[in-house]
Amino acid sequence: MLTFLKRFDYIILTNTLIIMTSKKITSLVFFFLFFSFSYTQNSLTPSGGGEFIFNANKTPCLTDVQREVLLSDIKNGIQQLKLEKKLVFSKYHKSGGHPLFIWPVKKKDGLEYNDVWGISNYVDQNLSYPNQVLDYNCGSKTYDTASGYNHWGIDIFNWPFQWKMMDNDDVEIIAGAPGQIILKISAMEDRTCSAASDINNWNVVVIQHTDGSAAVYGHMKQNSLTTKNVGDMVTEGEFLGIVGSSGNSSGPHLHFEVYSEIEWDGVGQDILVDPYAGDCNTMNTDSWWQDQKPYTNPNINAVLTHSTIPVFPDCPTQEITNESTDFDASDDIHFGLYMRDQVNGTSINLKVIRPDNTEVYNWNFPFTANYNASWFYWNFSNIYDMDGEWKWEATYLDQTVTNMFNVTGSLNVDEEDFKSTSIYPNPFNAIVNIYSKTKIKSARIVDVLGKSILEFNKNSEEGIKELNLEKLSKGMYFLTLEGDGNQKKTIKLIKT
Repeated sequence: MLTFLKRFDYIILTNTLIIMTSKKITSLVFFFLFFSFSYTQNSLTPSGGGEFIFNANKTPCLTDVQREVLLSDIKNGIQQLKLEKKLVFSKYHKSGGHPLFIWPVKKKDGLEYNDVWGISNYVDQNLSYPNQVLDYNCGSKTYDTASGYNHWGIDIFNWPFQWKMMDNDDVEIIAGAPGQIILKISAMEDRTCSAASDINNWNVVVIQHTDGSAAVYGHMKQNSLTTKNVGDMVTEGEFLGIVGSSGNSSGPHLHFEVYSEIEWDGVGQDILVDPYAGDCNTMNTDSWWQDQKPYTNPNINAVLTHSTIPVFPDCPTQEITNESTDFDASDDIHFGLYMRDQVNGTSINLKVIRPDNTEVYNWNFPFTANYNASWFYWNFSNIYDMDGEWKWEATYLDQTVTNMFNVTGSLNVDEEDFKSTSIYPNPFNAIVNIYSKTKIKSARIVDVLGKSILEFNKNSEEGIKELNLEKLSKGMYFLTLEGDGNQKKTIKLIKT
């Protein structure tokens, strides 16, 4: 009979007692051979997950009334700065070319996620409606509504765990280009989660640049904005606030909207531009980015380990992420993968790796759809046969992201271990063979009264592999094994 354990080791046993220090043995066999191997195949089916859709209800970021108010507030800010003689321009003019933006969001320093954002919508180039959309790349990654709303900005949303990252200030909004603050609103509520309303006002910073153009940074987290005031100057990359969900918003994201001109003092007009250069951009011909990102920007945003399945509640409740990097060898660990712009027809390589760098699993998972954001998870238990730092690793399009997690307890004392450890045969007669991935440096036999009967110590490289218990009388005993790292495990024995 050949036994296939869940940790994918073949275990071949003698007819003497063998104690397995892994958490669960499904069955035993009677041969005289032992070997193990890493499990590799084309794909392992995920336990769950799938597409994550941001703003599924297509909530307009700004109603027509709100956009009119926004533009009016911008102009009033400019006029007020002019009256106070703080405006950097004495009159409407353009100085040099338009700005070239850096990416306006960044993850907080120290955050261990690989990346924190995805794009749900670009500027809608088609002003007809409804369901008549066109983005700069001649695609449909934008939206409109039956009420006549066309999306006029770029929506950059938090991913993964958007509410958790908002609450923890994990995704920062930074100035895409230097300029002067001409509007700042910071105290608006940021968890309305309602349909478009004229009264759901957002938190926003508007920066005017040296050429007269202006960038709108909307939906900011309440009271998270820069301490600088209207009229102050900011530099490229300077902190402006935290990505939030104020105003008409179904979740935390930055609405980034750019105007090449703002009419003020009766001069000029309000001209919207699309920062992206593309065949279907009818607003402007050149890019407004220093380094324009690809239309589809595939990326591993995070690989995480979880104590149980993450929970994604409805807006505005924070996700229950159940993230952990510390586990017992008996735990069922959930391995999470969080993608941006997964591409149909591509595949990602996934690995679970022991502390000694041997692979338990190594497989390729194919993507069968194009998703702006996606997540998948796999559950594995009874495979953690080695204490130490394990790796959960993903490689996609030449990018490798690794999550380190710790496993202990292959020799830890706890009630569950005591109940689940299997031995065979039981009762035994004389010799006890020990199999352990951890070096066993000592063993102690205790009777049911707690009296120590026998002790074994071995300082050799291989540690203790066999115990001769011939001298024991019939009865029940407890065997305590101590590993090289001082871990301990107790096992019940019966001698006949």
